[in-house]
Amino acid sequence: MGLFWDLIQQSEIEEQKGKAESLEGRVKQLEEELTKTKALLLKTLKVLEERSGKDINDDGQIG
Repeated sequence: MGLFWDLIQQSEIEEQKGKAESLEGRVKQLEEELTKTKALLLKTLKVLEERSGKDINDDGQIG
């Protein structure tokens, strides 16, 4: 019975390890997407300020 229990525990450990690795990968992917989204937002804001002639983000500059 002990050997069977050890196999079950090892299987559970491997499953949790796989979940942790996939979670780390997902977090990395989300961080990369966030970086790209922020860059796009800044570009959009710059164009919008230049076209409207208004300081939309209150940084004291247009564009």
